[in-house]
Amino acid sequence: MRHLRWSIVALAAVAAACSPRAIPLVGVISPRPLPSSELPPVHRKVVFQWDYSQPELRIRGDGVARISAPDSARLDFFVNGQGSGHALLVGDNIRLQDGQQSMRDFLPPAPLLWAVLGRLHVPGAADTTVRVDSDTLRVDIGHQPGWRATFEGEQLRRLELIDGGRIPQWVARPAAGPIRYEQPRLRRTLLLTISRVDTVPGFDAAIWR
Repeated sequence: MRHLRWSIVALAAVAAACSPRAIPLVGVISPRPLPSSELPPVHRKVVFQWDYSQPELRIRGDGVARISAPDSARLDFFVNGQGSGHALLVGDNIRLQDGQQSMRDFLPPAPLLWAVLGRLHVPGAADTTVRVDSDTLRVDIGHQPGWRATFEGEQLRRLELIDGGRIPQWVARPAAGPIRYEQPRLRRTLLLTISRVDTVPGFDAAIWR
């Protein structure tokens, strides 16, 4: 039993080591308010290609996100010639269809999925630190776990979950190139490459069911 216990501890240490450490914030402490990253007051249809990988598995296909202010989005993922699935993101919740719960393995949790769409929406916390470095603003929100958001100008570029001094999950939104969601400990990666963004009059109410 002692050997088993030490083996579990060793495996946990190796798993934690796979997640990068969160370095201290750099820049000058600033009272500057966070840029507004709320959804624009329009309906948008975002067309993308997606590519998901984990050890011994890779899936790719097309997708579409239908985004409705202030706090609702539907994301459809089509696997080339092999079916489809969708997720409803409403406020703090992700809802999946019956029989598609396995999608949770590759979808980010709600705060990071909102970050994929360019919105900062994390649990509120009194202990928030803002630092500015040139045109980059970084903010730490809460702790154990906490969140670190990075803005360039008015754009949310990165959101990291920080837990135990490490970063087990994050979303990166570069100015060019695919949006990237990473779970390094599990070696899971989801890439979204946006091909078109359209403003539309609205959506049929049936898509939210």
